[in-house]
Amino acid sequence: MAASDVNFRTLDLNLLRVFDEVMAARNLTRAAASLAMTQPAVSNALRRLRDALGDELVVRAGYGVTPTPRAIALWPVVREALASLQASVAPAVFDPATSRQNFVLAMADATAAILVPPLVRHIEATAPGVSLRVLPLTTRDPRALLEAGEVDMAVGYFPAVVAAIGLQTMQSGTPDNFSHALLYSGEYVCVMRRGHPLVRDLNASPLTLDAYCEAHHLLVSFSGRPFGFIDEALAAINRARRVVITVNQFFTAGRVVAGSDLLTVLPRHFLPSTGMQDELLVVELPFEVPPVRVDMVWHRRAQALAAQRWLREAISEVARSWSPITAAAVDQ
Repeated sequence: MAASDVNFRTLDLNLLRVFDEVMAARNLTRAAASLAMTQPAVSNALRRLRDALGDELVVRAGYGVTPTPRAIALWPVVREALASLQASVAPAVFDPATSRQNFVLAMADATAAILVPPLVRHIEATAPGVSLRVLPLTTRDPRALLEAGEVDMAVGYFPAVVAAIGLQTMQSGTPDNFSHALLYSGEYVCVMRRGHPLVRDLNASPLTLDAYCEAHHLLVSFSGRPFGFIDEALAAINRARRVVITVNQFFTAGRVVAGSDLLTVLPRHFLPSTGMQDELLVVELPFEVPPVRVDMVWHRRAQALAAQRWLREAISEVARSWSPITAAAVDQ
């Protein structure tokens, strides 16, 4: 009999629940609290799992733990198996009034500024024991985060991901591993300080493409890459702009532009939440760009879980209360 067979046959499957929680929390103390265990008990369970698998799985790093490559590869499989088992053996019962569930969301600051305040009010009114952790969005493709189980939901502008999900479903005839739902739509606009030198010309005519390209710009890039969808739109018409600085937050962009002669591009609907409306001037872009489509994206293994369904419905409801343009249905 192979050693791997012996390990699996003698493996306490409860250890996998501990492993899943440690991977999600990246901290033994937080994992212990979620599991209603002591921290030494979690450490002991990890030791037993290490012995069974022949790998360290996690190593201490600062105030938490860092997974090994083996743990990173194993976690999505374990998490999906546990979710499937839970859905089959214990059909999800979620009572928001008594639940102490913790949800993790990834979204940009512009999205969080709009959705999180009403979402918090919704949680406090209907699910007072539920807690929420919002992580900064650092990518336009959150599927790796969702696959690894690092977040329950990603909310943002993901045009390539939404297109890929639809294409996969259309080509294969089977659902993709991920699902999405539209929350609201808007538009991008050019933003500058009210005392910008271009303002004099704007009194007589709209912003021209030449003036836009000749100006200096600030780019909001979650990944830090100094080339965004605005640059792609300009390249399509054989034009380019000079990006002087790249930041990863919309609020930072607004503050920098308010105190400089840089131009930036922001979602129009985000501006009221900045508190800088009196300092900033909004101008229509002199070329076509795709509209802002804010979607929530989740892994299909969470599709049938009652807690995850409640989360999707809660986010959809607060988005619907904020904007008249919402998804027709939460689950796709």
